Amino acid sequence: MPFIAKKGSVAVSGVSLTVNEADNSGVEVNIIPHTAEETTLGDLQAGDRVNIEVDLLARYAQRLLGFAGANGSIDEDFLRQHGFAASSDRGAA
Repeated sequence: MPFIAKKGSVAVSGVSLTVNEADNSGVEVNIIPHTAEETTLGDLQAGDRVNIEVDLLARYAQRLLGFAGANGSIDEDFLRQHGFAASSDRGAA
């Protein structure tokens, strides 16, 4: 659940859906009739097992937070040291 955000995306059994609501107890998505007819989602019943894939950016953000600096923060220097930001020559003329 920490990787799912309201208005973000989640894939349910391979079908990418927009998240309408999300909290610690669950997630709410809408499945339009066309999607229900053209995928296996329309055949699902409460309690059926599905595969859930979260947004790729959420996974990258979580990984990056795992490498946070000694003070637990991510700043420009931290990003540069770990290859997420380019070095700059601010003082160059």
